[in-house]
Amino acid sequence: MARFVPYMGVIWTIHEASKLGFYNGHPEWCNVGQGQPEVGEITGAPPRINSVSLEEPIDAAYGPVGGTPEVRAAVADWINRTYRRGLKPYSAENISFASGGRLALTRLFSIFKDGSRIAYKNPDYTAYEDYLYPLRHSCELIELRAQEKNGFMVSDTEFSEFIKQYRPDAYIFSNPCNPTGQSVKGGSLANYVDICRKENCLLGCDEFYATFAYEEDGSPSKEPVSVLPFIEDVNKDPVVVFDGLTKGFRYPGWRAAWMVGPKYLIEMVNRAASAVDGGPSTIVQRAAIEELSSGHAEAELLATRKEFAVKRRLMIDGLQSIGIRVPDPQPLGTFYVWASLENLPGKLTDADYFFHECLKKKVITVPGHFFDVRPYRNRPTKEPYSHLVRFSYGPNRRTVATALSRMAEVIREHR
Repeated sequence: MARFVPYMGVIWTIHEASKLGFYNGHPEWCNVGQGQPEVGEITGAPPRINSVSLEEPIDAAYGPVGGTPEVRAAVADWINRTYRRGLKPYSAENISFASGGRLALTRLFSIFKDGSRIAYKNPDYTAYEDYLYPLRHSCELIELRAQEKNGFMVSDTEFSEFIKQYRPDAYIFSNPCNPTGQSVKGGSLANYVDICRKENCLLGCDEFYATFAYEEDGSPSKEPVSVLPFIEDVNKDPVVVFDGLTKGFRYPGWRAAWMVGPKYLIEMVNRAASAVDGGPSTIVQRAAIEELSSGHAEAELLATRKEFAVKRRLMIDGLQSIGIRVPDPQPLGTFYVWASLENLPGKLTDADYFFHECLKKKVITVPGHFFDVRPYRNRPTKEPYSHLVRFSYGPNRRTVATALSRMAEVIREHR
């Protein structure tokens, strides 16, 4: 009656760890697998929001499925302050507010018509497989596989050739990329938009890690990474962007996210939301308005970027010191390092074996094969990413350092 539903990759790792006593917040465990940023106080950031004032009786009633006018206006205002200075602004009508990023993405995938040609990239966010799986019989799903020899980057030239050859109706990808940490930005990202504009291909940019941007020397970038500055006409350019309070703002438990795009598409996803999810919590929307306020949001994101730049260096240097190969070029986005075990001793070159050995030390990692998106669930005998692991420096510095020390113990025990 019910189909078998596999765990999404990261959730599988948490499930396996829970068999050994792990729970979220366990003081003895180091979770450098899950994509959760530290949620406590950090230097330079505003105090954490721990209460919210409601307006009665309106906040006790059903709200609009795409978000209240107030929260949609707050999101649009933050976008315009951050990305659209001197450019045509987005309005509340360009925003769909949802209970978390997965739900915002689900709304988009729910409105693709039969016969649509949907392109996706590998490696990429594990949940894309679950979004695409229900569409495998009604849509044509087209893979663009990034190459390890190129650092898993897809240049604007390669992207242009792909779009012209396969002519997809939509291309969905995370940028900065989860899991590789690589970013398409500047002129290259502008060219992505230009080719999609010319070829009438919807460009879906998952930008939840936009805040986490670093310079070549590892210092925090002055600006986040986003496609939004390159939009010429906010209601005509075929571009939609996903972001929220989960990563950069460090409120993953709020489940607060949005999609921004042309008014017509926003209207369609908001109509779909009536059946898909019924709309977000009014309580969370009140808190989101406060978090996105002018000055507060900017201070939050700047402090986050500075702190995570320190942890990025801690993770990269630590992995290299214990023999785990960090890619070249090094990742300039997210809070992940997508690193290779190929130089480790014995069976530790296999990411699944490494994962289970690390569990014995109460350390959680994520094997690379979970980021090999396969909508038809046709797993190969030899997984192409079996030597790769996603390491997260989302936790605090102490946790990252402890995890590195324990992984070093695992490696020493196998020499």
